[in-house]
Amino acid sequence: MSRIGKHPVPIPSGVTVDLQGQALKVKGKRGELSLVVHDDVEVAKTSEGLTFKPRSDSRRARMQWGTARNLASNMVRGVSDGFTINLEINGVGYRAQADAKNLKLQLGFSHDVEVPIPPGIQIKAVKPTEIEISGADRQRVGQIASEIRSLRPPEPYKGKGIKYSTETIRRKEGKKK
Repeated sequence: MSRIGKHPVPIPSGVTVDLQGQALKVKGKRGELSLVVHDDVEVAKTSEGLTFKPRSDSRRARMQWGTARNLASNMVRGVSDGFTINLEINGVGYRAQADAKNLKLQLGFSHDVEVPIPPGIQIKAVKPTEIEISGADRQRVGQIASEIRSLRPPEPYKGKGIKYSTETIRRKEGKKK
């Protein structure tokens, strides 16, 4: 029994859900997202919200049950509230600037690194050392944040690099005399 899958996904006010067969479309103030639910999972729109059930008792159907429910929950939350990931930049001379189309990073290389901002994602440089990535699609927001972090991941000796604001870096002791 899936502990996650058995809970219905509540639909907040201002969000419309369109269900046609296995195709699920969610529309809200932050945009529109769509998902094709796996064939092993049955989706229904009820007064409580969206409910999910496995079509059979197979292992695959039970695995897809909780996954489908969580994907739908993330879509509903994304179009109503959105998702935000904050990155911090540590290091002397490391900084970020954001305009409408690109994020310009100075990371200690001989050149500036420019990251194009994809549609549906907003990137703001709150401070020169803080980046805020937000959008409706949780997967895309996380993917962009991961790609930006991978440009200069934090190193364990001085902690220089780009890290998530919630991340803690395990520090190592330098060599001794």
